[in-house]
Parts: sequence; structure tokens; C-alpha cells
Amino acid sequence: MANSEPGWLRRTLGGFLRALDTARRVVVNAIFLVIVVALLAALFTGTRLRLPDNTAMVLAIQGDLVEQYSGSAREASLQESLSGVQRETQLRDVTAALDAAAHDSRITRVLLILDDMGSAGMAKLDEVASALDRFRAAGKQVFAWGSQMTQRQYYLAAHADQVYLHPSGAVLLTGLGGYRNYYRDALDHLGITVNVFRVGKYKSFVEPFVNNAPSRDALEADNFWLNDAWKSYTDQVEQARKLAPGSINRLIDELPARLSASGGDLAKLALAEKLVDGLMTRDELRAMMIKRGAADSDHKTFRQVSFQEYRNSLPDAGDRNAQVAVVVAEGDIVDGEAPQGAVGGRSTSDLIRRAREDDSVKALVLRVDSPGGSAFGAELIRRELEITRKAGKPVIVSMSDVAASGGYWVSTSADEVLADPATITGSIGVFGMLPTFDKTLDKLGVHTGGATTTWLAGEPDLRRPLDPRLGQVIQASVSHTYQEFLARAAASRHQTAEAIEQVAQGRVWTGRQARERGLVDGFGGLADAVHDAAQHAKLGAGFRTTYLELEPKGLNRFLDLLADRIASAAVKVFGPLPARISALVGISGRVSGDFVSLLTGQGTPAKVLAHCLCRAP
Repeated sequence: MANSEPGWLRRTLGGFLRALDTARRVVVNAIFLVIVVALLAALFTGTRLRLPDNTAMVLAIQGDLVEQYSGSAREASLQESLSGVQRETQLRDVTAALDAAAHDSRITRVLLILDDMGSAGMAKLDEVASALDRFRAAGKQVFAWGSQMTQRQYYLAAHADQVYLHPSGAVLLTGLGGYRNYYRDALDHLGITVNVFRVGKYKSFVEPFVNNAPSRDALEADNFWLNDAWKSYTDQVEQARKLAPGSINRLIDELPARLSASGGDLAKLALAEKLVDGLMTRDELRAMMIKRGAADSDHKTFRQVSFQEYRNSLPDAGDRNAQVAVVVAEGDIVDGEAPQGAVGGRSTSDLIRRAREDDSVKALVLRVDSPGGSAFGAELIRRELEITRKAGKPVIVSMSDVAASGGYWVSTSADEVLADPATITGSIGVFGMLPTFDKTLDKLGVHTGGATTTWLAGEPDLRRPLDPRLGQVIQASVSHTYQEFLARAAASRHQTAEAIEQVAQGRVWTGRQARERGLVDGFGGLADAVHDAAQHAKLGAGFRTTYLELEPKGLNRFLDLLADRIASAAVKVFGPLPARISALVGISGRVSGDFVSLLTGQGTPAKVLAHCLCRAP
């Protein structure tokens, strides 16, 4: 008779597997319990920050300096929690922290660390520099330190009381401008025909595809605004550092000889030229900050708080029933929906409509940081601003680094337009571009044929030569859009279209040059624009500033918040997770302008663009 009991091997293996499963459950449940406890603590613990006296605020700007996070604030937080890397810093957080700290008796100084700062345009840098100056005007100190200071980083460092550089470091001042490739001969060789439709002799983006060198008009225009922007940069730095006028240009002109006199040591050169006040390593910097301030014996460093932690602790202030709403238009303009980091004609219009229909919002500020894009998308936004003004709510446009072409178009329905002297604006012009590859296909022995009911059916077909009649249609559309642009700008600036034509034709100006030509009303940053909006709306001093942004709704919003809290709690317990994990969970990167999508997006084969194809210096 067969034995019905399991054999010893089966019993042993079964017991082992049961024990393994029990251990797995215990470990997983323990981890889950830790995360839940940390999550609950994060959800229900207050954000009040207790600071001892004589604390230094460490202003370490990490990643690109932006008007708003690409994606959402929670995505940015989740990205940082998972990877330990901050890819963007919001300008508003920097200025808010500095202005609050200026009136906080517990904070006596700021340490500016710039090594991890990425791209930043001059208008944003001016906003931070002004906030640093206000902090110093309150009788407090600013120290700056870096290992390799780029031109942008040094602009902020120059506004400190004292600037220190690593002994193996450098201050890299080079000037503005650059070079681009020109493809006419290469495209001819490949058999590619680039059909260009434009209005405005300074609309030079198309030139690399039809020329072998920049035109005289393009060089004239570029030199004009670049030299003005560079003069603004050097004047500001020389004034902040108490250098003789022209010192920076002379240093660059004589760099080989002066560097040789310093033994080829770039750090010693920076010290000799009074660009910095001293050379010190990071540990020497720490010792100096302890001596100037107070020691934190628990962490063996100086008493400090990060500006992010300090900013997060600041309470919301102001009357909820008297708000100035800020809508940010940052990035390339497209027709429909776009995430933060790009400007959707429809999605940005929806935000403006929200502000108009909210009774607690009494005025609107549109913060523009855009080189333009789709003319249709820009018109959607402009129209929504026009309706908002007609509804009795003041509209102020605040120009950031770039508000050109379509970025200027959206500004033509404002009660007031403020720019930074270094803002890149204007570029009132329109173009379209359509390449055809029929000659390329001929070289490959590929031919195209078919039947259509009209000449327009199937057009444009990039495999075939452009039909001259279609070329006429596109050029007529471009010319009409340009005339519409002129009319919008003329009505906004209370000038004739003929007067605007003299400063239009696609020409780019700095904010200073734009004000001289009547294209903007005055100079000022975002805070100035908010203040003016409140004045237009006759609000008292206790109004609230609120940012309207694209955010998840309903269940998605809850899940987004939950994911953020869990990630933050997990990092507190386990430390930052590898960056590759953030890629696995699908954290989106910064949305960059894709010129091809502007030309062919939304299923349209060709688009009329109001785009300067420029960037802030």
C-alpha cells in the first residue's frame, strides 16, 4: 500500500517556501508600515520652521532658473525626491525667500552657491540681483562662492558683498553672440528645395536654409541688440564690483597677456583683476562662515537653512477675496493644449478665462517668457486677454527674458507692458517654410505620380515640387498675418501701422531699445507688474498674489499628491534613489521647443509662425 504522507523532501521544500513567503511578507509589510507612518507624519505635521538667531540662508540655485516648473510643482518635487537632482529652480521662490529673509531678524546673511546653476536669461538674473540688493539694503550680508563661474553665475555673484573663488577655479567672461551653420550648398547638393515665405527683412531665421552666410541686414540687427545687451551686462557688473568703466572689455581684449602675467592661473587672474575678493576651498569657506556667524555643533558646520526649506515655510498672505492672478506663458507657443514649459493657445487661454470668471481675482498679470511660435495660438491668448480687459479686470504684461514675435503678439491686449532692460522683444514679423524633396528622390530613382480632382488635393506633397499657386496662397496668408500683427501692435501702442512698420519687419530689440521706440511702457520686474495691476484694480495693501497653473484634477490630483508624499517619505528613510528609477516611473523632462512640431503640428501640413527663433543672451 502506497504511503499518502509527503516525503521528507517535499515536506522540507514546502516548509522552506512557507518560511520564505512569511519572511517576504514581514519585510514588505514593515517597509510599507514605515512609509505609511512617514507619509502620515508628512501629511499632518505643520510646516512651521524654527530657526535660531544668527542663521545663514544658503541660496544654492540648482538647474535652470525658470518662471514655472515644467510639468507641475509636484512632478518637480517627485523628480527631486526620487533622483536627488533638482533640474529647475523657480525664480519666484528665490525672490520670495530673499525678500522674506530681508525682514527676518533670525537670518543675518546669505551664502550664494552657484556651481549647479544652469541656464538663466538676463531678465531673470536682474530679478535675483535686485532681490539680493534689497537684502543687503536691509543691513545684511551676502557672500558668494563658486568653483567655475560662468558669465551668468558671475552676474549674480557680483552683487554680493564679497565674492570667493576656488583656488583652482575661474571666472569665465566671454561676451555675447555666436555662430550658426548655413546650409544652402549642402541642401542643393542633396537636392532639397526650401521654399520660404516671410514678411520683414530682419526675419533672419530662414537664412541658413537659403544662404551660405548671414545677410547684411541680419548682421546689422544682431550687432545692434547684442552690443546693447553686452553693454548692460558690463555696466552692471562694473558698477557692482566698483571697477573702472570698460574694465571687462579691456580684460577680454588683453586676456592672453594678462593671463600670462598671472602664470596661466585663471583664479589668480580673477583675484588680480578684482573680479573676486579671495580664493578659498569649500572647507575654508565653511570655516569662514562659522567665524562670521555661528557654529552648528550637531552638524559640524555653520548655522544655516536652505532657501528651499525657508521658502516652503512661508505662509500664504493676503486677502483671498482680493487677488492678483499671475498666469505664466513660458516656452514655444502651439495651437492647442500644452504642458507647463510650453504655451498652449487653448490651455493658456483657459487659465486666463479662469482668472476672469473668478470673482476673487481683481486683476491679471501675464508673465511672458516666450520667443513665439504659432500665430494662431498667440491670437487665441491675445483675444482672451482682450475679453478680460473688457470685463473690467486690468491686464498687465510682465516680460521676462524673451517676449518676441508671438511673445510680443500676446502682449498687445494689455493695459500696461513692463520689460527688463535686457529683455529680448519685438521681432514683429511672420514667416513660413516648406521644404520639398523631389530632386532628392530623383537622384535616388524614386518617382511620384497619381490622380486628383483639383490642383490643391494632396498639397503640399513634400515629394513633389511646390505648386506656384500654393506658394501664392501661403505667401498671401503670411502677408495677411503680418498686417494683422502690425494692426494689433499699432492699436496697443496708440501709433499708426506705418510707425510700427519702422520698428517691425522682424527686428529684435532689447527691452531698453524697445522702450525708446515705444514698444513697451516701462521697466520693471514681476513684482512691479503685480503692484501696478493692484493699483489699476484699486486694491489695498493687503491683496494676495496667486499663480494659476495647470494642475491635475480630482483623483489624479490626489494620486499625484500621494505619490509626492510617499517619495519624500521614502527618501527620508532610505535616501535618494538612483536617477534611473525616475526614468522608469515616467517623470517627464523639460519640454523644449520643437520647431518641426511648430511647422507640422496639429495635423496641419504648414503653419504661419510668429517666432523670433532667438534666445536670451
